[in-house]
Amino acid sequence: MSDFSIRRLDAGSPEFSESLDRLLAWESVADHQVETVVAEILAQVKARGDAALVEYTNRFDRRNLQGAAEFCLQQSDLLSALERIPAEKRTALEIAAKRVRAYHEHQLQSSWQYQEDDGTILGQQITPMERVGIYVPGGKASYPSSVLMNAIPAKVAGVDEVLMVVPAPDGQLNDLVLAAAAIAGVDRVYTVGGAQAVAALAYGTESIARVDKIVGPGNIFVASAKRAVFGQVAIDMIAGPSEILVICDGKTDPDWIAMDLLSQAEHDEQAQSILLCPDAAFLDAVEVSLQKLLQQLPRNEIANRSIADRGALVLVSDIAQAIEIGNRIAPEHLEVSVDDPEQYLPQIRHAGAIFLGRYTAEALGDYCAGPNHVLPTSGTARFSSPLGVYDFQKRSSIIYCSPQGADTLGRVASTLAKGEGLDAHARSAEYRLAEEIQS
Repeated sequence: MSDFSIRRLDAGSPEFSESLDRLLAWESVADHQVETVVAEILAQVKARGDAALVEYTNRFDRRNLQGAAEFCLQQSDLLSALERIPAEKRTALEIAAKRVRAYHEHQLQSSWQYQEDDGTILGQQITPMERVGIYVPGGKASYPSSVLMNAIPAKVAGVDEVLMVVPAPDGQLNDLVLAAAAIAGVDRVYTVGGAQAVAALAYGTESIARVDKIVGPGNIFVASAKRAVFGQVAIDMIAGPSEILVICDGKTDPDWIAMDLLSQAEHDEQAQSILLCPDAAFLDAVEVSLQKLLQQLPRNEIANRSIADRGALVLVSDIAQAIEIGNRIAPEHLEVSVDDPEQYLPQIRHAGAIFLGRYTAEALGDYCAGPNHVLPTSGTARFSSPLGVYDFQKRSSIIYCSPQGADTLGRVASTLAKGEGLDAHARSAEYRLAEEIQS
């Protein structure tokens, strides 16, 4: 492993604001070559359906599919995988799924109505989407937690059909992923991936039905394809690198904090791990812990590069200043590792998920705490929320006018419509007046 280093910043320094901006800077660079390739794939799948999907899957995933039937799994395939996995892993998946389901059931929205004095009824009807597609990375990668976090909220929302696409490079499929699909209630699984799978979900093919929304993580080709089909279908987000911001008062075990920072750094080289603390000696201790613990990680090269390039230990004057800086960063994950952390909750405005107390490791949220781990990144927590049941439900307004209500509202609408120069709007409203206005 290369030499360890992590930048140190002082929030009291005149250069701090500029230094923080440079540290946070991350742009999803548009790769024009990737976009060109993706555009061609999308066009071909849209035009030729399964034939193009098979061709691209054979080319990119080194498969030898003869037809679409070979990439369509049966429910029996998922149940067989569930039986094959070790008992302790099945139990862990089932516990996690139960907790994720219970949490998301609290998010269910209900339709509502109210009646005005003249008998007019206004309201809102909540309906689930009909069909949703989940993209899950495949091959050597194993992300069963991603299956649970994306599929379960959709099922809780009442989505009629949840489709899952997962690439199988060289024919490799991960049993944990298939088992998670069985536990989460995924309806159909297709062993295709990349931009071609996104195209199939967005446009539909002979074998894969068109969906209303595509969710789930993927590589640059998947992200580019999701961005390109947005509008044709809904998408969850274009996610940036994973992030953790820890606010600590200096009283937590420095090894705990260091490993929390490393839990994000091991994702990839562009992941970001930042600690804010008013105790300079504690920052020193965490730096020592980071260097020590890095040596123990199988992914230490990745984590070391992440810490060196995008990590930081920041000295603040107090916890109040730390929270102010935290709101500016608007992190994906925020740990508040202090005494009585709930007192600070009202002051925290921007964070994807908030982990309170010394014993609440961010990793628990990734797998089994219950809340969703699909979270806004790159500062988008300022205006975005975690994936949830509400992302798979739609709201329709309800307006049911009584004769008296039609008269009252019609006069107001007519006046406003004429003010906008829209005569047909005005006359449409006037037709329903108790005494029609003579134009």
